[in-house]
Amino acid sequence: MLITLDDLRRFTVARNFIKPTTLKRAIHRMGFVQADPIRAPARAQDLILRHRVKNYHAGDLERRYATLDIEEDFFIIYGFVTKSLHALMHPRSDSRVPADDVGSLWLSGEKKRAQLLLEFIRERGAVHPREVDEHFSHGTVKNYWGGSSNATTHLLDAMQYRGLLRVARREKGIRIYSARKEVLTPTDAGKLSAVNHAQDARAPSERRARIDALVDVAVRIYAPLPGPNLSSLVSRLRFAVPQWQTELKSALQRAKERLSHARVDGTDWYWAKQDAVRGAPQDRVRLLAPFDPVVRDRDRFELLWGWVYRFEAYTPAPKRKLGYYALPLLWRERAGSHAGVSGSEILRRLTVL
Repeated sequence: MLITLDDLRRFTVARNFIKPTTLKRAIHRMGFVQADPIRAPARAQDLILRHRVKNYHAGDLERRYATLDIEEDFFIIYGFVTKSLHALMHPRSDSRVPADDVGSLWLSGEKKRAQLLLEFIRERGAVHPREVDEHFSHGTVKNYWGGSSNATTHLLDAMQYRGLLRVARREKGIRIYSARKEVLTPTDAGKLSAVNHAQDARAPSERRARIDALVDVAVRIYAPLPGPNLSSLVSRLRFAVPQWQTELKSALQRAKERLSHARVDGTDWYWAKQDAVRGAPQDRVRLLAPFDPVVRDRDRFELLWGWVYRFEAYTPAPKRKLGYYALPLLWRERAGSHAGVSGSEILRRLTVL
């Protein structure tokens, strides 16, 4: 069967925008929803879910988080993951949060502070970062971007990444943390590493199966993918499983062998075998978030639709070409324009639709 670029466009749209369902089913169907804190015009997770959830209202994810059987965590980037996906990624090695310093181990002083913080949170059940900071006064640290960050927030993020803490809920967008009952303490980092090494030595086939399952989730969300983009996507799983990042190269090779693929206009494209590269376009106009699975991979977007889309919220205003928060406009399988929508207007639509 000859596959064309038109087929790939229709396939991309059809597999992303199937019949809207409940919030829980939509998230579990996807496996992962990327999060972003920008509130104007609306948070990315709300913009993504409004196309996939029946009668979705802005903030539903935050309000119903505790009932959805999901976690906040790093996958290829930070967002909301299902419990089953979360289990595939843990226990993680003794690593820092990816945005800070991938692969760098905790220092002994940090482990001691984390131990005290873990005991504090266990006593209280769930805490706001402000409560922790008032109790410990950790001060500030230099962040990934060269500025200063609250050291308490920094430590809470690190403990969440390690699996010591979880986000119990959010209050006005702020993460409220609770302790995990099943985890080792920060001072047991050596035990955690020993557990990982023992598992790797005992069952390499199980380890490969877990990595392949993570790859399959990522491909299911973002396919069809050109070869270089598939490589980049698998590489980003180093955020999900820093303990296995040296094995991602072989995981990529296995993925290329098991996935369906076709060469279209000189480019190799990949997708899951159970998916069919066909789809009927829907007569509906959509404004897509910059982090929607259809849009997130800018290089793929350009290959599919022939124009360059850029997210310019962090670009100085005089240098912007599309606008602070331009949203690609999709009609049927065509995405040939963009719209700049005000915060009040899109929030009104999110509330109504």
